[in-house]
Amino acid sequence: MSPHPPVITVLHGSDVPPDLAPVRPLAAEVRAADGPAELAELLPGTEVLFVWDFNSDALAEHWSRADRLRWVHTASAGVDRMMFPALVESEVLLTNSRGVFDQPMAEYVLGLLLAFAKDLPTTLQLQGRRRWRHRETRRLAGSHAVVVGTGPIGRAIGRLLTSAGVVVTGVGRRGRDSDPDLGRVHPSSELAALLPDADHLVLAAPLTEATRGLVGARELAALGPEGVLVNVGRGPLVDQRALEEAVVAGAIGGVALDVFEEEPLPAHSPLWSAPSVIVSPHMSGDVVGWRDELVELFGDNLRRVLGGQEPRNVVDKRLGYVSTT
Repeated sequence: MSPHPPVITVLHGSDVPPDLAPVRPLAAEVRAADGPAELAELLPGTEVLFVWDFNSDALAEHWSRADRLRWVHTASAGVDRMMFPALVESEVLLTNSRGVFDQPMAEYVLGLLLAFAKDLPTTLQLQGRRRWRHRETRRLAGSHAVVVGTGPIGRAIGRLLTSAGVVVTGVGRRGRDSDPDLGRVHPSSELAALLPDADHLVLAAPLTEATRGLVGARELAALGPEGVLVNVGRGPLVDQRALEEAVVAGAIGGVALDVFEEEPLPAHSPLWSAPSVIVSPHMSGDVVGWRDELVELFGDNLRRVLGGQEPRNVVDKRLGYVSTT
């Protein structure tokens, strides 16, 4: 990309980004597109696209109008919405917001596992009914968690769970005997074989063709009726129909889902009302100040690009995520 101030378009929906003060002095012009129709009008001449609405398919729909586009940055860690053939096969640079969500998501996962170990859902239900019912709960320390995803989010989860006394095993694209954050890492082909000895299965992997449907009926059966599943990665990592059947049958101990095949989760889904399920609206990484951090990251990358440096978080479009190897 040339070092001159570029024309930047920000694609947003109803969630408007905060002040773009870190960006405006570096740009020739900053445009705002609040949806697909406006993006179609603004793409011609756009050199840099900041995809704030990372759930939008507008870029794929109007790609043919991108006549000067050189760089796309998305305000998310996952880039599955950006993996359409025209962008993947182009020379357009793609970067993500890796690093912003790691610790918040790790804290969220730890909180969920503690909630299940200490039976907080039942406590809240009983409190709402003004019922006093003493129960015993479980220790989290000493339990075993299989963490799927060896990127920065999975690593942050591994570190925090280990600090709480949880024994962690990693699952990734490639296996290795020793990892500082995830213990031994197994290839994803061995996932089902690991689950009978696991108390928790935590999904923090990107959505790729290799990970889509990674957890189905076989894996849920292997996890067993006492196991807990937490998904903070992407909804399609899990066969949702198989999961709903397992929940209805009482074949799984607990489920915490922050992501789903369809978002928002349809009102008719049995996941809403199952006592063993915690549903949250794709918010595990969203903490106070996160929007400002996303803008600051984009501004830092823009300065790097204009200075002739490699930006942070360049996505390997063949793999669908940022590769560290």
